[in-house]
Order: sequence, then C-alpha cells, then structure tokens
Amino acid sequence: MPANEDSTITAAELADRVPDIVVITGMSGSGRTQAMHVFEDMGYFCIDNLPPRLILQLAELVGINAGIGRHLAVTCDLRSQGLFDELLDAIQDLLNHEMSCKIVFLEASDEVLIRRYNENRRRHPLAMAGETTADAIQRERVQLASIRDRADMIIDTSRLRTSALRNRLRYAFSELTDQQLMDVQVFSFGFKHGMPVEADLMIDVRFLPNPFYDPEMRKLTGLDEKVSTFVLDHPKTKEFLDAWYRLLDAVMPGYVAEGKPQLSIAIGCTGGQHRSVAIAEATARYLERQHYHVSISHRDLHRANLTAEGDAH
Repeated sequence: MPANEDSTITAAELADRVPDIVVITGMSGSGRTQAMHVFEDMGYFCIDNLPPRLILQLAELVGINAGIGRHLAVTCDLRSQGLFDELLDAIQDLLNHEMSCKIVFLEASDEVLIRRYNENRRRHPLAMAGETTADAIQRERVQLASIRDRADMIIDTSRLRTSALRNRLRYAFSELTDQQLMDVQVFSFGFKHGMPVEADLMIDVRFLPNPFYDPEMRKLTGLDEKVSTFVLDHPKTKEFLDAWYRLLDAVMPGYVAEGKPQLSIAIGCTGGQHRSVAIAEATARYLERQHYHVSISHRDLHRANLTAEGDAH
C-alpha cells in the first residue's frame, strides 16, 4: 500500500496491530536476510536462524513479557529439525504467556531461486551430495508446505524490489507512521567551511538579509530570538519559506513512498552562524508539524566568530 493511503491510521492503532514476535521463514534465497534488515531498521531485536523452541526464552530475555515495548523478529529455517511442530509449539507457548506472534513466509519461483544461487555462486544450504539446486529447492518447498499454510503473511519476492519488500513489511509490522519511519536530518552549514557531501537536499539562503551587518546581532547566532526574528520576519524570507515549504510538501511524500530510511537536508549561508541556522530551525519545526521524525544540528556553529571582528557571515 502506498504511504499516503495509510494517513488515517493513528500511531496507537498501528501499535495495537503489531505483534510482539515476528517469525520470518520460507524458501532459502527468497530474501529472509533482507527482511531481517528491515525489522532491524524498525527497531526490532533480531536474531537469525533461531531454533523455534528458544523463541519464548529469548522473548522473556528481551523483556517483552515485562512490557518494555521492544519487539522481537527471528528467522527460522529447515536447519531446525522438526521445524513445523516446534514452531507450532513455540507459538502456543507464546500465547500461553500472553505474547502475540505472526509468521511471515517468503518464497520465490524455482527459476528465480536458481538464478540467485547461480549469480551468488552459492550452494543451496539443504542440497545433499550429488543433488542439483533444483532438486534441493523442490524438496525444501515440499517440507515447508505446512509452514506456508500456517503463515499469516506470504510474500513472493520473485519480482519484488527490495524497496517494495521493505514497504510491505514496514506497513504491516511497524508501530510508526510512514513519515516517522524516515529519519530526517536537518542541518545548517557555512559555505566558507566547505559544502556538505552527505546532503540529499541542499538550499542556499545567502540571498536573505544578513544579520551580520547589524553590530547588535553580529555576535549572536540564529538560535538567538533577535536574529531569528530578524531573519524569519523579513518579507523576502516569508516569500522564500512559502515556496520552500511547498517544495518540501511535494518531495517528502515521494521519499517516504520509496521507503528511504534517512533523508539529509542541508541549509547553507556564508558562515553557518545566522541565516542558515534560523532557516534550519524553522524547517525542522515545519517538518515536525507534518509528523516526520526530525533531528537538527548546526555543523559550523562552533566555528562562529562571536566577537565584533571577523568576516561577513
């Protein structure tokens, strides 16, 4: 589901539908490792290749039954003997301890799985001596049939991009809204100290009126109310912010829909002391009102010359 179709679901509703434990299983080569990385990004405590009989013990160790709030994701595969029976027993044990659990089953077509193994030059983990990859895949598919029937979610990754897999899992298993899942980092900088290489979006605000030329503000920064008011209340700044916010409104949902985990927005002026700091703070506040998870920093503020002398900022 596209990100903007879920805008009516509240964070509380999302939390209610997210299980305490997610078991990721399915065909070898179908993307279990990529799925695990998605759960890690969502803040789950993640363990790979865990025998089902240990899930309850790990859940208690993590503190799920104590109401700490952190969720658990584990992968289980056929290297665990008696996987189906063990998994059913483990799920029942969790229910007996008032912990919820869902099974995600990943699969792909034989053709795609064979191609993936050929490209990676890896042997199928269940292949026996003298057995082809195709034979191992068929045997694994038969042995996993009961698990597949029991799964709460089945995802075919044959033609699924990693970003699409990430979006499906995040929509189903994250307590956060789509906006909150993307970590937005807003920071100010000074061009005279070098352009940032890590920025996804960068805006130059050196065209705005410069508080540096007012002796009363020269030693202040964009964090000071006097400077912030000077910058933000200027008609030119108001006109700019109106256009800047409309640009953000246009591009931010696209980044969310792509499942981008992190977005860096850089705002620069000459020295990184006055204008860029004030605009970065205003930008962060605006994005927070749109329910994005925002962090803000000022890269070059420590370099500011807070004496009356110095070059123009």
